[in-house]
Amino acid sequence: MNSQITVERVVFASAGVDLAGDLYRPASDVDGPRTAVVVAGAWRTVKEQMPAAYARELAARGFSALAFDFRSWGASGGRPRSMEDPLAKADDLVAAAEYLSSRPDVDRVAGLGICASGAYLATAATRTSLFSSVALVAPALPSRDTVVATLGGPQGVAALRDAGREAREWYERTGEERLEPAVPSTDEYFADPARGAIPQWDNTFNPASWDQWLDFDAQASASRLTAPLLVVHSDAAASPESVREFVALVPGPVEQIWLDDVAQYDFYDQPGPVKTAADAVARHFAAEPSVQRLQ
Repeated sequence: MNSQITVERVVFASAGVDLAGDLYRPASDVDGPRTAVVVAGAWRTVKEQMPAAYARELAARGFSALAFDFRSWGASGGRPRSMEDPLAKADDLVAAAEYLSSRPDVDRVAGLGICASGAYLATAATRTSLFSSVALVAPALPSRDTVVATLGGPQGVAALRDAGREAREWYERTGEERLEPAVPSTDEYFADPARGAIPQWDNTFNPASWDQWLDFDAQASASRLTAPLLVVHSDAAASPESVREFVALVPGPVEQIWLDDVAQYDFYDQPGPVKTAADAVARHFAAEPSVQRLQ
């Protein structure tokens, strides 16, 4: 840990559930209240993975940055466990912004979403005016057609809904979650202890999530997103065509940075892409709200 950064363990509530967070801050607070950033990561992950990496980077650049576990994940409360519920996660992001805005050492709140949390944060930013600015790094913003095609077409989607219904009914009958591995054991990021396979993450996913996740439209918030927006992505990362579709629908100011040949996972923890993205995010959050739209 950078000696110039402190970490405060915090707890705040969302929908009556206690959420656990780590607030990364510059060691010196002599300048008074500062901008605080809510940081959220890829689906099926915990705060110590990519959220912590970016929270540290932002704290080193003078921001306070909150990485937290969504309800039913990591150290946070909530059952059933390991639920990938996009709208619940959006509500948790709003709760995180409300928590930060209540602190006397915070004068402004911004939001950073990485991968799937890009869509969740965009949704949250249409539900509250607290996010003064939004940044999405390697966002996963699949259109409905992209989701269906990726999951094996209508038959594949129907099979997932059936699995979700069975898992939900099992929990309702027994009180036990029917969990499955979140990612395969061969995954290059999540299976590597030096990268994503950390002790705080148990590699579980609750198939009861499928209905909520499949019903979520990652692009639906774009036309209502008015906070200044930064997007950092690469054509070598997840679904770049969907990111362009999303940006085209956003009515507010948008800055886009497209990096060459950066894979999705490299945005999570590789020093070069993370530094480049964090530098861009810090500039975006430090700017006045009149950021110009760049094509």
